[in-house]
Amino acid sequence: MRAVVLVGGFGTRLRPLTNSVPKPMLPVGHVPIIERLVANLARGGVTEVTLALGFRPEPFVAAFPDGECAGVALRYAVEPEPLDTAGAIRFAADASGIDDTFVVANGDVLTDLDVSQLVAFHRANSAEATIHLIGVPDPSAFGVVALQPDGRVERFVEKPAPGTEPSNLINAGTYVLEPSVLARIPQGQKVSIERATFPAVVADGGLFALATDDYWLDTGRPELYLQANLDVVRGVRRSDRCVAVADGARVASDAILDDAVVAAGASVGAGAVVARSVVLAGASVGDGAQVADSVVMGQVGAGATVNECVVGAEGVVAPGEHLRGVKRPDPDAS
Repeated sequence: MRAVVLVGGFGTRLRPLTNSVPKPMLPVGHVPIIERLVANLARGGVTEVTLALGFRPEPFVAAFPDGECAGVALRYAVEPEPLDTAGAIRFAADASGIDDTFVVANGDVLTDLDVSQLVAFHRANSAEATIHLIGVPDPSAFGVVALQPDGRVERFVEKPAPGTEPSNLINAGTYVLEPSVLARIPQGQKVSIERATFPAVVADGGLFALATDDYWLDTGRPELYLQANLDVVRGVRRSDRCVAVADGARVASDAILDDAVVAAGASVGAGAVVARSVVLAGASVGDGAQVADSVVMGQVGAGATVNECVVGAEGVVAPGEHLRGVKRPDPDAS
């Protein structure tokens, strides 16, 4: 089974972290998001993945120079210009010569879904396309999917008002597609699979969906990226768990780590306290500093206090400075 993974986005919501690292290359539990995603696809029978690249493709090629990730063969398809989701899928599939049933996955989603289960459901229904659904407590911020009893998609309802939702099921970002779906997508044009292609397949009765209760998380916002890291350390995911402090991290003997992830190449100074936070490679937390509910890629000075913050690779928190709810550097600053 072959797959296309969409990794060409700008990662705007994760700035300033993505100022220096493309979103799918950010680590979750010391392993890049893309590597965890590909490993899960491999567990479901995927043997080759084409990365649909756009913005900053070089870090992906540099990270996997031998064309292999998690034991899976990699291909690279670099869009000459942004083509949106459907356009990117068509471009990558054409570049890789995909001409049979294949899988598509969004590159910022972590899930324990057994993709072979989705493929089997797709084939059992002779579907043209099948999407994975997940239930969420409040679907009003999402596009909600209404299903017929046999799993056929009836319609999409975009961001329904609370209390009016036909279901709590949302598009979870993993699909199984037939090559005929590619023929619906104009070559080289900017097309959304969610807003254009899937509604056309629904109109023809060929779109099915499978809802599961597997672990699922969209890592596209800082608080969710932080949660993804803590989930791996806590063992929330069925398929993955990691140590909190990586080999090669420098942590003072009297530093206090409480539900924290510290990467190789990061340092935490004497008397520092890091709670419910991620300290990434190259980052430092100075002596006596306190970091809570934050992601740190830059430098936190001695005695500083950082709460609910994102400190990018170029970010510096001065000694003794106190921050709450801040992104540094500010991604919105001119």
